[in-house]
Amino acid sequence: MLNRYGVVLVILMMTLTLSVFGQYRAEKLGGGAAVGGTVGFTGEDETGWDNEGGLHFRVFLRHSLNSMLEVEAGASVGADLVDEAYTTNLLPIDVRLLIRLMETRSFSPYLFGGVGMVRHHVDELPANVSADFENDAWNPFVPLGLGIQFRINDNTSFELQGAANVTLTDDLNAMDLSDGNDMFFYATAGLTMAGRDGNADPDMDGLTNAQEAELGTDPNVADTDGDGLNDGEEFNTYSSDPKNPDTDGDGLTDKEEAKDHKTDPTKADTDGDGLSDKDEVMTHDTDPTKADTDGDGLSDKDELMTHKTDPTKADMDNDGLSDKEELMTTMTEVANADTDGDGLKDGEEVNTYKTDPKNSDSDGGSVDDGREVNRGTNPNKAEDDVIIEVKEDAPIVLEGIVFATGSATISPESEDILTKVVNTMKAYPNMVVEIRGYTDNTGSRNGNMGLSQRRADSVRNYMVEKGVEGERVSAKGFGPDNPIAPNSTPEGRQKNRRIEFVPLKIK
Repeated sequence: MLNRYGVVLVILMMTLTLSVFGQYRAEKLGGGAAVGGTVGFTGEDETGWDNEGGLHFRVFLRHSLNSMLEVEAGASVGADLVDEAYTTNLLPIDVRLLIRLMETRSFSPYLFGGVGMVRHHVDELPANVSADFENDAWNPFVPLGLGIQFRINDNTSFELQGAANVTLTDDLNAMDLSDGNDMFFYATAGLTMAGRDGNADPDMDGLTNAQEAELGTDPNVADTDGDGLNDGEEFNTYSSDPKNPDTDGDGLTDKEEAKDHKTDPTKADTDGDGLSDKDEVMTHDTDPTKADTDGDGLSDKDELMTHKTDPTKADMDNDGLSDKEELMTTMTEVANADTDGDGLKDGEEVNTYKTDPKNSDSDGGSVDDGREVNRGTNPNKAEDDVIIEVKEDAPIVLEGIVFATGSATISPESEDILTKVVNTMKAYPNMVVEIRGYTDNTGSRNGNMGLSQRRADSVRNYMVEKGVEGERVSAKGFGPDNPIAPNSTPEGRQKNRRIEFVPLKIK
């Protein structure tokens, strides 16, 4: 029959064998051995404590359930309770549940509790042995305690542990001295050997050791590729390669893409516009998450490579038409706000005036669209192009109106200027004018007054006959009054014999 030291040797060999097996075959299995001291609390004297401490040697096997919980089975020998009155040898065997409070690369504290059976053998009996004392008996006990592991390498840890063990017997010292049950306490130090726990996460990157082994990442470094994202983020959140700082090879690190630019670190061209994310961010200043940064209907690549437009501005020339409208619809110049140079922006011509932005004179009437808009005529009507430039209360001499001598009859050669007069009235449908007739100072005043009135009336009548409303035109003769040149010369008298067109109200 094996003595207690033989039991120790057998258990130790089994533990080390299974521990080594665990390192190479079973990641969750491990074991260890520890040595320390034991002290009893049996009530032998007034303090309750034994006078001397005894040796404690413990071996155990562990199995990991998950990253926080482990099951342990162990046995202790040489757990002696030593006192001047007695010496008791204990052989506790128990099963425990370990709860890890945290786990880092360096250390891991834990709490434990369990149940077991303890055999006691009193080697040196006291003088006052209890009447019902039974030696070599097995009794239940409850171990409670805490420990901490300090990692030496992936498979070996230095471990400190302390426990309070509450038994369900009062016979550990063979004496019936108290109403309560006996207890014993121990503290040990030792080595724990184990295969890496597949459920553990020592680098706290969000991946278990088993996952890191499958991925090929470093289980002791949270960010294997050093790109600023921990391995768990890369695998679980962004689906990027935790071993490659630039998964998609676009020149931006996975962290820059995921955190700074909100792009997909697994796609070199997140928005699929034909430009790499790096080119968009570093070179073109476009949005790598939008194929059409400025929302003008043209992809960023098309704007840059084909049309040479600015992909960050929907209307590069600020003319009121988007780049796509100019390229695909109006066929105007995207970099020139006024394609035809008529003084109107392309957008104004298309959207407001309905003129042709590629033709400076949309109606072909000889006056460009900009001038027509500015003076109030219709740039889409050729007939109002040839008109008189008018200003309110500013008399205009109608050069070219010819009368026979001493007559109010209009000569045919006056047709051109009178056509312009009529066109002007039609171009400004709200305009009210006065036609003023003048003579030189030759002849009597009364005669000149009458002649100038008749000639003004003739011009008014012509205008009415050509469609101008009569209430918009008045006529008045001023005779020789208000000369604009000296009457002492033929040239001066020629200038004074005139018809004036006076806009009284334009709009």
